[in-house]
Amino acid sequence: MYPTVADVLALPVIRHGGPRVAAGAEGLDRSVRWVHVAEVADIAHLLKGGELVLTTGIALPDDEVALAGYIEELDAVGASGVVIELVRHWNDVLPPALHKAADRYGIPLVTLSRETRYVTVTETVNGLIVDNQVAELRAAEQVHQAFTALTVAGAEPDKVLREVARSTELPVVLETLSHEVLAYDTAGSDPGELLYRWQTRSKAVRLGERTGYHHGAGWLVTIVGARGRDWGRLVLVSAEPPPHRHVVVAERAASALAVYRLLAREGESLERQAHRAVLAELLRRPAPSAEVLARSAALAVDLTGRRLIGVAIRPSLTTAAFPAPVAAVQPLLRDLAEVTALAARRARVSALVADTGDSEVNALVSLSPGADADAVLRRLARELHQHRSTVPAIVAVGSVVEAAGEAGRTLTEAGHVAGATTAAAGATGIAEGPETYYRLEDVRLRGLLHLLADDDRVTAFAARELSALRARDAVTGSRLVQALRHFCVHGGNKSAAAAAAHTSRTAYYQQLARIEQVLGVPLEDPESMLSLHVALLALDVEEGRAGRNGTEPA
Repeated sequence: MYPTVADVLALPVIRHGGPRVAAGAEGLDRSVRWVHVAEVADIAHLLKGGELVLTTGIALPDDEVALAGYIEELDAVGASGVVIELVRHWNDVLPPALHKAADRYGIPLVTLSRETRYVTVTETVNGLIVDNQVAELRAAEQVHQAFTALTVAGAEPDKVLREVARSTELPVVLETLSHEVLAYDTAGSDPGELLYRWQTRSKAVRLGERTGYHHGAGWLVTIVGARGRDWGRLVLVSAEPPPHRHVVVAERAASALAVYRLLAREGESLERQAHRAVLAELLRRPAPSAEVLARSAALAVDLTGRRLIGVAIRPSLTTAAFPAPVAAVQPLLRDLAEVTALAARRARVSALVADTGDSEVNALVSLSPGADADAVLRRLARELHQHRSTVPAIVAVGSVVEAAGEAGRTLTEAGHVAGATTAAAGATGIAEGPETYYRLEDVRLRGLLHLLADDDRVTAFAARELSALRARDAVTGSRLVQALRHFCVHGGNKSAAAAAAHTSRTAYYQQLARIEQVLGVPLEDPESMLSLHVALLALDVEEGRAGRNGTEPA
C-alpha cells in the first residue's frame, strides 16, 4: 500500500535535488506513510510513525549529543527516514553525529545537494500514497465481491483456491489441522516443489494467532473453521511478508471454505474428495506422475519405495435388497468410506480411502517393505467389521505390488474379487469372521466369470442353458432354478441338496425330475451338471451387476 524510502528517492522530483544516502542504508525498505516538512528539532512528539521527514536543517543544533538525540527520537516514534537539504545550514556534509546515530538505528539519512521545492515533494509523494490507498480500496472491494459470490454459491475448495491464486499470484494450499493437503493451486509453480515434504514443513510452522506470517517458512497462514470448530489451515506461500490485501484475500477465502464445509455437512468430506482424486489418477494412468506421488505423500500416504495393496469394501446386499437408484446408494458408500478411513486409522494403516464408483469403497494400503501384509489386512478387516455401519460389507483385496505404477492393477483386482464375492454372497451366502477378507484365489471360477461379465457370449450361454427353466418358474411360481442351484452347489448329492433347500427328499427328487424334463438333459451326467453350474454362476454375476445398476437382468 505504501511506497518505501527507496521508492520515494527514485521519484523525479527527488532525483532533481541530487539525493545521496549518507547513512542508515539498511532502512531504505521502510514504508513511507506520509511526507512531513519540519523545521524544528523537537518534532518527534508530533509524529505518528511512518513519516519521511523533510528539513533544510536550519533549526537543527550543532551539538553532537543533541543531534544524536534528534535521530533517536525519530526512530523511537517510527519515522521512516530523514531528508536534509545541504544548502542553508550545512553546505557540504552532515555532522558525524548524525551519521553515527542513523547507522546505529538503521534510519535512512538522505542529503540533497540542490535546493528542492519541498511543497512539490509533499504533493507528489502524498498524492502517490493516496492513489495507492484508493487502488487498494478498489482491490479490496473486488476481493469482497469475488469471495462473497463464492460464499453465497457454496463454491468448492478448488474454485476458492483458484480465486486466491488469481488474486495474489501466489501458490495456496488447504490442509487439515493434522497437515494433510486437501486441495491446492500452484499459481503456475511446480506442484512437486510446492508439496515436497509438506507434512514435515507444515508441522514446523506454528503461530499464536488465527492469521499470521511465518518468516522462516515464508508462509501466510490463516485458520479455517466456523462456530468455534477449526478444522484446517489455508497457506499462501510468499517469500516476503505479503501486503495487507493478500491477508484480506486469505481471510475471505478461509470464510468461504468454512461456509462450504457447513453447507456440505451431509455430503462427502474434503478428505475423501482429496483421496478420490489421487485414486482416480492411479487407476487412470499406468505410470503416476511426480505430482500424484507428491499429492499422495502430502496426504500422509507415501507411495514411493512401499508395498501397495488394493482393497475394495462393498456392501454385501442381495440383488433384491440392494437399492437400485444410484442416488440412494451414494449416502451408504459415503458412510462406508468414512468408516473405512476410521478403521484404517485405528488399525494404524496408511491408506488412501474413497468411493471411486457406484458400488464400493476403494482403499490403497501402503506398507513398509518389511511389513506382514496378511497381519495388516487381518487387522484392517477386524476394525472394519467391528466399526462398520449396520449394512454388512465384504472386504476384498488385490495382489501385493511393489511400485506405484502397479497400483491401478491391484485396485482393479480388488474390485473384481469384491464383485465375484458379492455375487456368491447373494446366491449362497458366505462365511464371514471378524478378520475375513477375500483374495483372487478365493473366488476361482466365479471370479473368472465376473471378469467376463461384459462378454455377450457368456450371457448368451447362460440364457441358452437356463431360459426354459426360468420361464417355467415365472409362469408357474415354482422354484426349480433354486433347486438346481442347491444340487450343483452340493456336487450332485441329492440328500445334502434337499436338506439345504429345506425340502423333503421325495419332493426334492420330484423337482429334479421336473428340471430334467424341462431342460431335456440328464442331471447325473457330469458335463450337464458342470454346464448348468457355470450357467448359474454367470447368472449370479449378471443379476448382481443388474441390481447395482438398477436394471433388470436379461
